[in-house]
Amino acid sequence: MRNGDHSTRLHKLLPKQVNIVEVGARDGLQNEKMVPLDVKVALIDKLSQTGLCYIETGAFVSPKRIPQMADSAEVFEAINRKPNITYSALTPNLRGLEDAIQAGADEVAVFTSASETFSQNNIHCSINESLKRFEPVIALAASENIKVRGYLSCVADCPYEGPTQPAQVASIAKAMSDLGCYQVSLGDTIGTGTPLRIARMIESVSHLLPAHNLAVHFHDTYGQALANIFQALQMGINTIDSSVAGLGGCPYAPGASGNVATEDVLYLCEGLGINTGVNLEEVVRTAHYIAKILGKAPNSKVARSQTPS
Repeated sequence: MRNGDHSTRLHKLLPKQVNIVEVGARDGLQNEKMVPLDVKVALIDKLSQTGLCYIETGAFVSPKRIPQMADSAEVFEAINRKPNITYSALTPNLRGLEDAIQAGADEVAVFTSASETFSQNNIHCSINESLKRFEPVIALAASENIKVRGYLSCVADCPYEGPTQPAQVASIAKAMSDLGCYQVSLGDTIGTGTPLRIARMIESVSHLLPAHNLAVHFHDTYGQALANIFQALQMGINTIDSSVAGLGGCPYAPGASGNVATEDVLYLCEGLGINTGVNLEEVVRTAHYIAKILGKAPNSKVARSQTPS
């Protein structure tokens, strides 16, 4: 096959448009040191100026478990909301959903794991129990016309059980969809997945759910996130979770990086000719802003290579 033929074939496999779900202000900051309210608000307001259409803004969870998110209601109240941007919140239970509704969250997310042991250690219940908890949450959200997104963790490996079987991921993703999650985000929680393994997992899930109902949420602990995203793009997935400046971490791999950086994903998409509607330069500028506040360099190649003017 000639190089031109291969390039044309590849281009046909890739989506023309990719949706970026910015998780830095929630999934990112909850793994960082405590950040003042005004900084969180400033971060979200800066992200709102970049062209992003979806920003995870907070989490309504127990402040004892995640104190970094204890001021989520205040964050929602203080941000300068822009039209056509979804400001979402993580809600693990009915109380969390009620608080999110009161705060004016546009959309909410629930979460479970593809690993039984991880579920027990992370949310202190079995996978089936976690799915049962979703039922009243999704029912109330539906009555309020609030869409529910689902997070599914440990889709490649579990820090306790080792490799996760693709059929297990597919089964739980289908269960989440059947309960009412309009989209299931497939998370490589400890960042150990590699492209062929990710391909097998996505292929298994795709037998039960169409690609437009799926997203990917890859951590970059072993430097594989962009390769895995490229694999997912070729398989029809066009929603990517990412975090400005690579905010966040992986608690099961001390010292390792966590979320894939939004600016790195944008650079990849631009190079592939995929439209995101997001201004890379503004995201880089925002990455440097929050990294400076946190007293460290951005966890991304693109931001480290570019100094904002």
